[in-house]
Amino acid sequence: MPTYLDFEKPVADLESKLIELKKLAETTQVDVSEAVARLEDSIIQLRQDTAHNLTRWQRVQLSRHPDRPYTLDYIELMCEEFIELHGDRTVRDDPAMVGGFCNMDGQTVMVIGQQKGRNTKQRQQRNFGMANPEGYRKALRLMLLAQKFNKPIVTLIDTPGAFPGLEAEERGQGEAIARNLKEMFMLKVPVVCVVIGEGASGGALGIAIGDRVLMLENTWYSVISPENCSTILWRSWNFKEQAAEAMKITAKDMQMARLVDGIVEEPLGGAHLDHKTMAETLKKTILGHIKELQQLTPEERINQRIDKFCAMGVFSE
Repeated sequence: MPTYLDFEKPVADLESKLIELKKLAETTQVDVSEAVARLEDSIIQLRQDTAHNLTRWQRVQLSRHPDRPYTLDYIELMCEEFIELHGDRTVRDDPAMVGGFCNMDGQTVMVIGQQKGRNTKQRQQRNFGMANPEGYRKALRLMLLAQKFNKPIVTLIDTPGAFPGLEAEERGQGEAIARNLKEMFMLKVPVVCVVIGEGASGGALGIAIGDRVLMLENTWYSVISPENCSTILWRSWNFKEQAAEAMKITAKDMQMARLVDGIVEEPLGGAHLDHKTMAETLKKTILGHIKELQQLTPEERINQRIDKFCAMGVFSE
């Protein structure tokens, strides 16, 4: 059974009625095709109305939906011949950060991204998508490997933040992220970054310096989560909705502020309802951007990348 969020309860009620109606038709052999069609139309209309009136906090909830596709789901659906590479060659492998070469419709790319888990065991193994320093060092190693073989880089961002534990700080969490920022500016190959879920703080930014930075429709990107912002300002998590509205963290907000380059539309109701369609849309978008970027020289890409990020937050009268 699909998982429904609180604001999706009206949709859940209609879909429950639809299931009951179809079961009734099977057991009684009564023709209810017209009633089924009307109910399906009502569900579509209700989903459209819900999608058009989502608050910022509701989009945050959708970005964390337990059925939402994660990095390895996209890799499986978008790529062929994926070869996962492990280890940072310094400490160990970090399961929260995955990456490797793959074939995407004939184009060899290096795909790197944070990976969450579906169940308790997987979440513990993947550390809830919160990478340690070795995760960011592994990501940088793979980026430099892609540059060595002149292959484009795609990063998929989905993290509540870099791991804030004592051991991560002891191994240089801040330095690892800072080095990634510096090195990604100077990469000579095309770099496309996509926020597929949560894009929180430096944990997201550590793999998000690219020629094109995109966000899926129901994602968020910010220096801090709404809950933590609420805790700092109001000493309570109870004001997370107000914090989300004030922070303006959704894809539309980011595009209006010129902090991202584009928004990838999700299937009606969210990416969690149709993984295959979402992956096809994302693959087409990524390959389109890679094709455009390959028309530029490495020097042109680097200069445009630096100019884009340097222009952020700059105001002129």
